[in-house]
Amino acid sequence: MVEPLYEISITCTYCTQSFKTMKVRPSFKKAIQTDADFCIHYKDVNPNFYVVRICPFCGYAHTENFSQTWKPAHKSIFQEKVAENWTMRDYCGERNWESTVQTFKLALLCAQIKEESSRVVAGLLHHLAWLYRSSGDWEQEKRFLAFALEAYIHVFETEGMDINNAKLMFLIGELNRRLSNYNEAVRWFSRIINDRKIMDAGMIRASREQWVATREDMLASRLELPDEMKQAT
Repeated sequence: MVEPLYEISITCTYCTQSFKTMKVRPSFKKAIQTDADFCIHYKDVNPNFYVVRICPFCGYAHTENFSQTWKPAHKSIFQEKVAENWTMRDYCGERNWESTVQTFKLALLCAQIKEESSRVVAGLLHHLAWLYRSSGDWEQEKRFLAFALEAYIHVFETEGMDINNAKLMFLIGELNRRLSNYNEAVRWFSRIINDRKIMDAGMIRASREQWVATREDMLASRLELPDEMKQAT
């Protein structure tokens, strides 16, 4: 019988030791629902549990999106903050929710030490929000959504021309909506809908849907609608 998890070999870019980590076979990635902010809910095994690779020898936690190189200053900081305090532990087998949260938080620390891009940091923060969503912890989800939103805005301000602008703008709008920043959400969704340079039909359609959802949220909360929403039928 084929198991859902299989091993891959990784060489740590910090200590150069080799170790094994797990991945989920594509045939076992069975999505049952996708939220508007692209959080995928899975039927059985959650592939997000295995996104972070952790070296059991030094504690370096990273994803495949991390840079492969180290600056000498970053190595020194990592040695002081992580490696010197690390007692060998193994995250290379099957993971549960608690151990997955630990892996993402350690990866976040490593990303900050290495000064990885805002895009990488935003992804880690957003994944942590999704993990807390799956456990029903709204307070922690909200906390990490707010951190992720701040990081995504920084990505837009610094890297906006290099990536899919429409998807990034949509994410900023949707995270604002989830955090009840409704006027900001409307502003971002409207930018996508009205910007003729944006040709991503899927994101334009999603923005129209979430614009309507935001209007419904505001009406349910008895908040005053922006002028453009008052005119909508």
